[in-house]
Amino acid sequence: MFTDQVEIRVRSGKGGDGMVHFRREKYVPRGGPDGGDGGRGGDMVLEVRMSLNTLSSLRPNQQFRAEDGGNGGSAQRTGKDGSDLVIPVPPGTVVHDTKSGQLLGDLTDQGQRLVLCKGGRGGRGNQHFATSRNQAPRTAERGEPGEERSVRLELQLIADIGIVGQPNAGKSTLLAALTRARPKVAAYPFTTLEPNLGVATLDERRRVVLADIPGLIEGAHYGAGLGHDFLRHIQRTRVLIHLLDGLAPDPLADYSQVNNELALSDQKLMLKPQVVALNKIDQAAVRERLPELKRAFAERGIDLHPISALARTHVTDVLRTAARLLDTAPAAVERAPELPVYRPMESQEIEVTREGTHTWRLSGSAIERSAAMTFWQHDGSVRRFQRLMEKLGIDAALRKAGVIEGDTVRIGEYELEWRE
Repeated sequence: MFTDQVEIRVRSGKGGDGMVHFRREKYVPRGGPDGGDGGRGGDMVLEVRMSLNTLSSLRPNQQFRAEDGGNGGSAQRTGKDGSDLVIPVPPGTVVHDTKSGQLLGDLTDQGQRLVLCKGGRGGRGNQHFATSRNQAPRTAERGEPGEERSVRLELQLIADIGIVGQPNAGKSTLLAALTRARPKVAAYPFTTLEPNLGVATLDERRRVVLADIPGLIEGAHYGAGLGHDFLRHIQRTRVLIHLLDGLAPDPLADYSQVNNELALSDQKLMLKPQVVALNKIDQAAVRERLPELKRAFAERGIDLHPISALARTHVTDVLRTAARLLDTAPAAVERAPELPVYRPMESQEIEVTREGTHTWRLSGSAIERSAAMTFWQHDGSVRRFQRLMEKLGIDAALRKAGVIEGDTVRIGEYELEWRE
C-alpha cells in the first residue's frame, strides 16, 4: 500500500584506517614512518528527481549504508574514499529527524541535495606522528565511525492545480481527460490511494501541473479515511478544482463538508482560489437537477461549472478558468530557508556510571569516538589515548567516583582494565 510518509535508517561510511608502516629499502637503514592515511567514508545523501512523485519505493524501516573508506597503505598511500550513497526522492519531500523532530530539509527543486550523514574522516597514518624525539612512532588512527540516524520522509505534493472532492467524484477521470496521465479509475470510493500527477498543455508556451488528490471524507483533519494524506498534499497546490458528484444526494452539502475539513485542518487552505465543477452532466438525472443546483450555489456567490469528465464535456473550460486564477494566485508555500547540513552535536561532556561492583561505564560521544579510532594493538596509540583521558579530566573523575586497581572500564564496545 502506498504511503507518503516513511521512516528509514541511514548510516554514512566509516573512514578508512591509517597504517603503521616504515620505509623498507636497500641502503636506507632508517627510512622512517610512511604509513598512509585512510580514505573518507561516503556520505548519505537525498537528491530530488522530478520524475518521481511518490515515496513508495522506500520501505518502512529500510536501512541504507554508504561505502566505507579504504585503509591507508605503505609509501604514504592514501586509501580510496568511499562512494556516497544517493537516495532519489520526489520534489516536495520534507525531512525530519525521527528522534528529535528537527526539520532537516525541504526538498523542492530538481537536483537539490541534502546530506543526512557525513562520512567519517580517514584515520591518520604513523607518518603524521613523527617528532624529533620519536622518529619511529608506532601510532596511527582508525577511521572515524560513520554517523547513523533515523529520518522521517514526508511527501507534500507540488502541483499548480489540485483536483479535490469526495471519494468517487470523478477526480481521476478528470485528470485523465485533461492530461496524458493514466490513473486507476473504478466505480468505488478510494480508488486513488496515492496522488497522481499530470501535465496539461494550454498553448504552445504554457503548461500546468495537475494533481488528483485522494478523496476527502468527514473527520479527515483527525486522520479519517485518507485525510492526512489529502491535507498534506493540498498544502502545496495554488488553485483547486473542487469536483462534485452530480449523482450525489446533496452536492451542496458535499461542497460544504470538504471546505469545512480544509478549514479545520488549516485556515490557509480556505484562502486558495477554487473552481467548482459539477461532474456527470452526461447523465439525464444530473441535467434535470442542474438549474436547481446552479441557483443554490449562486445564492452563495459560487459559479457552478457543469462538466462530464467521462465524456470530456466542458473540461477544457474548467481548466482555462483555473489557469486564469493561477496567474494571480500567491505561492503555495514560502520557499523553505536554506538549511545547513545537519550534524549531530558532539557533546564534550563525559558521564561516569557504575555498572557493577568493579565495572564502570564512560559515556560521551567524544570519548567513544576516540576509543573507536584507537589502535589498541599499538603501544603508541594506547599511550595517546591515555593522554587524552588525562587531558579531558576523565582519570580524575574515575578516581573521584571510586575506581580501583583491576576494575573494568567500558567505553562503547571496548573494555579496558584500570591500572594506576
